[in-house]
Amino acid sequence: MQYFYTVRTGDSLSKIAEQHNVLLANLIAANRIQNPDQLAVGEQLSIPASMHNYIVQSGDSVYQLAGKFGVSIATIAEENQLQSPYLLKVGQRLRIPPGVPYYTVQEGDTLEVIARRFNVRTKGITKTSLIQELNQLPTTAITTGMRLKIPYAPIGESGFIAYTSRLEGGPDIWLYDVESGVNKRLTTELGATHSKPIWSMDSSKIAFVGKNQIIYIIYHESGLIGAIDQLAEGGDFTLNWSPDNETLAYTARGKIILYNTRTHESEQLDQAGVSNVNWFPNGKELLFQAVDNEGVSQLYRSSLTGTDREQITNNTEGPMHEVQLSKDGKYVLYTTPGVSISLIYVVEVASGKTFEVKGGPEAKNYFPTWASDSKQIAYSSTELKGQQYRSQIRTVHFDGKNDQIQALSNCFSTPVTWSPKNERIAYLSGCGEEYASEMWAVDIEKRFLVKLIDDNQIDALQWSPSAIADFTTAEFTSDVYEVNFQYPLGWQKVNEERYEGDDGFFQVSAISGSDNLEEVCQIEANQELQPYGSKPTILKSENPEVESCLIMPSDDQPAEMKNQAAFIVKYPTPIIIKGTTYNYFILWADKEHIKEISSTVMFLP
Repeated sequence: MQYFYTVRTGDSLSKIAEQHNVLLANLIAANRIQNPDQLAVGEQLSIPASMHNYIVQSGDSVYQLAGKFGVSIATIAEENQLQSPYLLKVGQRLRIPPGVPYYTVQEGDTLEVIARRFNVRTKGITKTSLIQELNQLPTTAITTGMRLKIPYAPIGESGFIAYTSRLEGGPDIWLYDVESGVNKRLTTELGATHSKPIWSMDSSKIAFVGKNQIIYIIYHESGLIGAIDQLAEGGDFTLNWSPDNETLAYTARGKIILYNTRTHESEQLDQAGVSNVNWFPNGKELLFQAVDNEGVSQLYRSSLTGTDREQITNNTEGPMHEVQLSKDGKYVLYTTPGVSISLIYVVEVASGKTFEVKGGPEAKNYFPTWASDSKQIAYSSTELKGQQYRSQIRTVHFDGKNDQIQALSNCFSTPVTWSPKNERIAYLSGCGEEYASEMWAVDIEKRFLVKLIDDNQIDALQWSPSAIADFTTAEFTSDVYEVNFQYPLGWQKVNEERYEGDDGFFQVSAISGSDNLEEVCQIEANQELQPYGSKPTILKSENPEVESCLIMPSDDQPAEMKNQAAFIVKYPTPIIIKGTTYNYFILWADKEHIKEISSTVMFLP
């Protein structure tokens, strides 16, 4: 649910953002503000900030806390069901929201207007029904002065986020469905506070170290759970899946263990003192941390037999932690030397060249994780603001350049995780004394924040590496247009060229144009009636053997176009339909499906 702040005399967006512990860019995105300099007194702003879980101290009063956190006394009282005269007890836990939990309807408002303004959208589609359901409205009619609760809409992408939660007798492993927003418990009394869910690359299995240091495997499709080994208390709990998604690498009893989850057989490599084992993408080599003859931490690579051990680094500093190999195997990151000071370094595996990530102002940089493109790193950096610590959610290029703050968390530090397409980062916030109560996701391009989970007790999280689709596909073949491709099962045929479903559509045709693909794409994208909006984006294929482009609509696309995007590709040989020659095939589809559908297009022989 979203919280709102009413603009007062003397306010500015930067002042409001600072007061509520929110980045200015996130505040602007949350309210779809076109001109940041035009702010009206009385205007209501959605505040994408975390709930403060506060433990009452000696001398605290509701009046003091209201001033400290910049909210009204009534807001704190209502959130915590306090009765006048609002007496507090030392040790009492309070939830302090960033504003009031409702939007007051203004003259001219409709559910559509409200949903658009406050980003109540899933896959780019406005979801007024979510507002209607949350407020139990019998119809879409609303009146001025009405108070409406405004939800955060599910992102709508296929995939899951596995996380560790202490709810209902945990810690245990839970699953958040990114498409539907539904949470599901996977284990019962098997987890521990150190449990971190680790997905296999095909998202078919989750490994974690649970209660009594036992390693468990969850088989995602069946829900079956198996225990495979037990580690020593306080040891290295790093788990890493092989590229073929079958074998789990970890360290135990002074050895590297390679456990095959299909055959349930294991191999043991004698590599004393090793930790942080990672697979190279070729599936034939391992990377790990171990000390050299001088007792200094170094990174090594070796074959699966333990032979051909090669030292990669020439480290002269402290121990290496959180060692993680990039997906392409070209770079490896690590943190050093410890907890109070934690710096991030990246090493080029082939040359040993080292890059330093400057990080945040306190030199407390934690939980670095690679994007699947092997170019970007997300991490949490602790910052002291006033008398309180908070975390900056940051992204940086592997060479330490282009370091940017994407969002803020009120936790001292938070694990972070990339979405499969590297478009979003999920992280934790709403921290109290012991745990985080909220899970958020930030859109890297649009800077828009979505609260995924609220009022929970979360310690760790990881997004599924692949976008797991919960639908099968059907096949479209046209002898007229000489093409074949796949589309979501369940979409219904409208005519020979068009199919529609509840969540999208596609339509096909052929066009004639010059041999210059760029010119053809520009003509389609910039038509006089602007079917793709005033500023469509044209993306040319990166495959030199395929002459094609994608046309993605801009935000001001007419609503009646239903998020239409286009894919244009040149025929290998021009086709003839009813005596007319065409040299390009064109596919129209909603922007959420255009890439997936167009990636399966094949021309008939």
